[in-house]
Amino acid sequence: QVQLVDSGGGLVQPGGSLRLSCVASTSTFHIYVMGWYRQAPGKQREMVATITSGGLTNYADSVRGRFTISRDNANNTVYLQMNSLKPEDTAVYYCNAHRTLLPRRDYWGQGTQVTVSS
Repeated sequence: QVQLVDSGGGLVQPGGSLRLSCVASTSTFHIYVMGWYRQAPGKQREMVATITSGGLTNYADSVRGRFTISRDNANNTVYLQMNSLKPEDTAVYYCNAHRTLLPRRDYWGQGTQVTVSS
């Protein structure tokens, strides 16, 4: 069982920045692909960014060039630096840990609200 605690959301003006953090309670952090997903009201949850233990990243087209995902394997933490925020980035952001070894499983954080508004 892995517990994820995500934080860092808030209210920010368009063009502003926020950094989300997620701490994972596991001794095998390295076997998880970590990611951030988001869900806006009335919409399905969507992938924002993912990162492997080796640092390979993947981004949704809508955030590429504005958001940066990173991880600190020594401290079981993953970050999402969000710059040039837009109103359409408003959503609840969820940290995800995807176990890559069998049995494959997904774990989720409780979510943190990001609101971009003037």
